[in-house]
This record gives sequence, structure tokens and C-alpha cells, in this order.
Amino acid sequence: MGLNNQWMQRDLSVLWHPCTQMKDHEHMPVIPIQRGEGVWLHDFEGNRYLDAVSSWWVNIFGHANPYINQRVKDQLDNLEHVILAGFSHQPVIELSERLVNITPAPLTRCFYADNGSSCIEVALKMSFHYWLNTGKPEKKRFITLSNSYHGETLATLSVGDVALYKETYEPLLMSVITVPSPDCYEREAGATWEEHSRMMFEHMERALEQNHEEVAAVIVEPLIQCAGGMRMYHPVYLKLLREACDRYDVHLIHDEIAVGFGRTGSLFACEQADISPDFLCLSKALTGGYLPMAVCMTTDKMYEAFYDDYVTMRAFLHSHSYTGNPLACAAALATLDLFEQTDVIAANRVLAEHMKKATAHFVDHPHVAEVRQTGMVLAIEMIQDKANRTPYPWQERRGIRVYEHALKNEALLRPLGSVVYFMPPYVITPDQIDHLASVAWEGIQLATRD
Repeated sequence: MGLNNQWMQRDLSVLWHPCTQMKDHEHMPVIPIQRGEGVWLHDFEGNRYLDAVSSWWVNIFGHANPYINQRVKDQLDNLEHVILAGFSHQPVIELSERLVNITPAPLTRCFYADNGSSCIEVALKMSFHYWLNTGKPEKKRFITLSNSYHGETLATLSVGDVALYKETYEPLLMSVITVPSPDCYEREAGATWEEHSRMMFEHMERALEQNHEEVAAVIVEPLIQCAGGMRMYHPVYLKLLREACDRYDVHLIHDEIAVGFGRTGSLFACEQADISPDFLCLSKALTGGYLPMAVCMTTDKMYEAFYDDYVTMRAFLHSHSYTGNPLACAAALATLDLFEQTDVIAANRVLAEHMKKATAHFVDHPHVAEVRQTGMVLAIEMIQDKANRTPYPWQERRGIRVYEHALKNEALLRPLGSVVYFMPPYVITPDQIDHLASVAWEGIQLATRD
């Protein structure tokens, strides 16, 4: 029995893996990883895998990045953790200052959480509580987009709309208002992304007009609905939404957990619409993919609605044990340093253009409906019937066939249903992009053969 198999057997005797039907592992091996380096993950038997999905979209500057490693090591010798209620520390103060500096005004306050779902919960609770504190307790509902995803906790499932994750738990969830997504995959032939996104905003306008008196906030994933199949839309939708939220006195929550820190071609997706949300939720790439941490950024206006004598009970009494963890802050500070040391966004534009060229021919494949891209995120949607845009039955799991082929060819391409996508670390090279494109093409050929 090889080393990989030994570790796999030990794993399967004790672990329950996330987002996994464990019975799959009767025929699909668990890949035990011994070490990471740059874009590569290495197993125990000398095989390597190009991490094309950034290990669930978290890693941006490569595995075991020497600079981030050193910052975390230095911090470890100094302070590993301290309670953030009544106490503070240098890394969290410096990180907060820098986040305020690089995000759009008027985002001036940082509230830390442990992960993306927890961060969304902070924004939802804070929005509702703001209206409660300002004399509008009736504003307690949320508007969300169809096909959206905001996490796996009960409140975040409530404001999400991917049936695969949500349907089972429906009896436990709060009621929300769901409006059709501006997803440009659904646009009519000949329509541009902007035209379609403008047209789809009419649904949001109507929902706000009819419900604004009871709505606390609208929550969106700006530009890319990631877990919903990497569906994408035009920045004009965000601009129209900001204007409408202001008009109807409703908060705007931007979930940039997956798309923040350069994924979309700008440091933050909201910049492409030249707007700022009332709440900006960040995680994943915040620490360069090193440690779990999230931050909900908001405004002084929001902060001041909670600022009062304790006996008024207006404080935001929300907490996590590891809030503002110094080790995670050190990784985040190192990540921000790397953005400052080189023009990462400009370099990404070159890489994104190479991704576009390397996959341009995919659109001619008889079972590829669309190749779409926003910045450093590129998605290839497989389809059964191109003429009628008939999707493959989900039960056929065509994407898994691409995944299994990729593992045999030095690539990690974990699909979203029938969508194969690239969301690699920013340290990927053009040659490595070409490798991914080649492996993906071969995998799609195999997956759509019958």
C-alpha cells in the first residue's frame, strides 16, 4: 500500500469532509497533500497538482509564500492571541488602518469575524440592529438575488438561493425577498452585458419600491455569483443598486468574500461601479489563504447608531473567540505588503488576457455554451445541446469527469456542476495557464463524449 493510500485510509476512518458525499470516496480517492509551493500542491508519492481553484478561492500569492511565512513566524514568537474585548494589539490596529485606507470612502470601521459566513451574519445583524436603534424596527427583511450564495450558516443560507445548499434546510430559514439575478448567461442573443444588467435591474427597482419600508438591506455578490456557477454581470447593476438603495433608505451589503483583493480586475469589485456599500464583507484572500479571518467594514454613520451609554442596550454585542487573531492579522498585513511591493492588479490584467487567449477556442466546442471571464476568474460552461442551451442533467456529474482527468494530469480543477473554472493564485505563469487550458480541453472532450 502506497503512502497516499495509507493516509487516505486513516483519513476515511475519522474524517467527514466538507461539501462531499462521502460515499464518492469508495471510488474517488482522497488526495493527501504533504506540502505546497507556489501554485503547486504535492502529495506523499511525488505527484503534484496545479491549484487552479486557489484551494476554495483563498490563496492569491502561492502556497508557503516565503514572505507571508516569515511574518506569521515572527508574530508567533510575540503574541499568538488575545481577547479583543477590552484589549487590542498592534497587528489588528495596523490592519484596520490599512483596510480603511485601501477601501472606498466612507468605510471607516472594521468589525472582525472568524470566516465568511460569520462575516455576513455580522452585516445582517448590524443592519437590522441599526434600524432598531434608529426607530425603524419594521425594517427587518432582506432582498437577495436568485442564484446567490452567501454561506452555510442558517442566516446566510436564508439570503442565498442555491437550492443544492439551501433546499434541505428551508424549514429552518427566515423569509427573504428574492429578485431575478442580472446573470448575463441568460441574456438574449445580441444583447450586451450592460444592456441585460440594466434590464434586469427593473426587478430590483420594483422590489425596493414595493417593500422598502420593511427592508433593512439588499445583499449581493458584486460582479460574480461564484458558488452559483461563476455567473457574471455588468458593474452598471451595482451603480443602479447603490442609487436605488439611497433613494429608498435601504442598506447595501457587498459580499466580496470571494471576489475581493484583485479577483475581478480591481482591488475590490465595487470600484468598477465607482460606488461604496454600507457593509463590505471580506475574507478568503484577506490573509493570502493562510488563516481563517473575516472583516465586516462599515461607516461611521452605522457605528454612531450603536454608540451610547451601556444601560441603553444599544451596543452590538456580537463576538467570536478568535476575533482579530494576531497570527491571521500578520498574514493579512503581509498580503497587503505584497500588493504594495508590486503592481499586482496590472500583472493580473496580463495574466487574465493570457487566460482569455488560451481558452478562446473553447467557445467553438459543440458542448460548450459559453466562456465567460471577469478579471482573474474564467468559467467554461458545458452543455448538452448548444442550439437550445439544454444543460446536462445534474445527475450525470459531467464536471467530475473533468476533475478526475485533471488529477491525472497535474491539475486541480474542482467543478461547479457542469462549469469548469480557473481561479488560480496570482503567481501562476503563462505556461502554467496553457497547461490548465490543455488539461481542461482534454477533460471536456472526455466528459462530453457520450
